[in-house]
Amino acid sequence: MLYSRSKDLSYLYITKSNTMDNLIAKIYGMQKTVFNTRDIALIWEEKNRNNLKSKISYYVRNGDIVRLKNGIFVKNKNYDRQELAASIYTPSYVSFETILREEGVIFQHYDTVFIAGTLSKELVIDDLKISFRKIKEAVLYNPFGIINKGNYSVASKERAFLDMIYLFPGYYFDNLKSINWEKCNEMVKIYGNKQMAKRLRAYHKENK
Repeated sequence: MLYSRSKDLSYLYITKSNTMDNLIAKIYGMQKTVFNTRDIALIWEEKNRNNLKSKISYYVRNGDIVRLKNGIFVKNKNYDRQELAASIYTPSYVSFETILREEGVIFQHYDTVFIAGTLSKELVIDDLKISFRKIKEAVLYNPFGIINKGNYSVASKERAFLDMIYLFPGYYFDNLKSINWEKCNEMVKIYGNKQMAKRLRAYHKENK
């Protein structure tokens, strides 16, 4: 009888262990590198808030996932920094200097990741500086010039350029030779701003 009871307890322990291993495997099996609490609840199909909190705490203590701040987790420190920045608030997308620097439109390097979103705010998470800049909703929700990277979105070169002159009239750009002006002339309509359209024509004239 004692042997049978011991055997049963062992079986329950192994089953629980396998279940927990399967949960973390679901996280590591995804392309996403950054997760919020809601993401994890959906992945684990866990509706009980207390159970979810307990499981997350277990994996954080175990070192299987890393808590960057309350409600934000990563698999390890090799996460995508732009994905992190774009995952804090939604809707949002990577834009402004971050994209323009990558595209060679401006030359100055920035450690900050610049995000177009619903509010203006500065954050530092895990030594990453994130700058959120408010864009009106009619523009923010318009997909013209937005590239889906799978886990987050980024502006095309032309969209980032227009975002910049929308918020910063008279901004100096180092190299506008690669800008597709035809795309810009179509895309500028989503901003509904006549003065901005004039600024766009002035930039085009100066860089023919």
